[in-house]
Amino acid sequence: MTRALLLVLLITPLGSALGDMTPEPVALLEGLDKTTARVSKFEAPVGTPVQFGTLAIRVRDCEKSPPEDPPESAAFIEIDDARTGKIRTRVFSGWMFASSPALSALEHPVYDVTLLDCKAASGSPRSASGSTTGKDAR
Repeated sequence: MTRALLLVLLITPLGSALGDMTPEPVALLEGLDKTTARVSKFEAPVGTPVQFGTLAIRVRDCEKSPPEDPPESAAFIEIDDARTGKIRTRVFSGWMFASSPALSALEHPVYDVTLLDCKAASGSPRSASGSTTGKDAR
């Protein structure tokens, strides 16, 4: 039965749409500090580490579905806990999906981080294909 389900996913439009994703240079993330109950939205350029509390977050890839498909953004993210005086520890490495945040979530006692969207760099015009115009911002 598992093989049949996998086969159905591979031949359905959802399975074919995964290959049609467009790379974007910036991930829009949302972070929750559970101790203060503060929610922050922040941008993380692909390949550039950003800090959220004691977390060092690096987005390795950010992909967005074309406008004619159901909306979806997916990002490969690595998150390290970099508390002062302690060894940096990898607490998350994998794909996050904007439409299904619980599917692949960061499990941390103090912070939650979720992907909201993949987008063009701030101030960059978008082409008809959805990517930034000109040279790749990465």
